[in-house]
Amino acid sequence: MNRKRLSREDWWATNKYENTEYFQFRVDTNIFHGLVCYIKLNNGLPFTWNLEIAGRTAVIGDGMFWLQLVPDGKNHVITAKYLPNEKVSLWYVDIIEGIDYDEDGTAVFIDKYLDVIFTPQGDVVVADRDELDEAFEMGAISKEQYDSALVECDLVLRELCSDIDKTERWCDEILAYVKCRAEE
Repeated sequence: MNRKRLSREDWWATNKYENTEYFQFRVDTNIFHGLVCYIKLNNGLPFTWNLEIAGRTAVIGDGMFWLQLVPDGKNHVITAKYLPNEKVSLWYVDIIEGIDYDEDGTAVFIDKYLDVIFTPQGDVVVADRDELDEAFEMGAISKEQYDSALVECDLVLRELCSDIDKTERWCDEILAYVKCRAEE
C-alpha cells in the first residue's frame, strides 16, 4: 500500500501548478467530524477525464479547488473537486487503510487501491478493483484488508452515491465553513 500526502504535491508538480494554497485542520461541527484539507489551485495546466454521462470532466485546472474530507470512524478520503464557480466537477473517494502524519504535520493516507468516482450528473465508477485483487493475490494485503476495502467501498456507494444531490449539499455546507476558517 502506498502513502499519499493529502497536500497532493504530485498533482501540482505533474500539471505545473504554482502558488498552490493548502490548508489542513480538524473540523467538529454538527455536519462533519474529521480532518479537512483544502487546496486552491493556481496557474497550472488543466487535466480532464472523459466520463460516460458527464462527458469531459475537469479534474484539475486553474482556479479549481479540492475539498478533502477524512471522516472520523471511516476508512476513506473524499475529494470534492470544485470548479472556479464553486460547482462540483466530480468526487474521487480513496478507500484507505488509515491516516498518518509526515514529519512536517501533513496528513498522509495509506491507500488501499480501490476508489469510487462519481459526478453530479450521475456517473458512478468503482475504479482499480483489479489493483486490489492483484495486491491480495500477491500477498501485499491480507484477506481481512481485502474484505474491509470491499465493505468500505459498499459503504461509500450507499452513503455518498445513492443520493448525489444530498452529498453535494453536504459538501457545499462543509466548504462554506472551511473557506471562512481558511480566511482567518
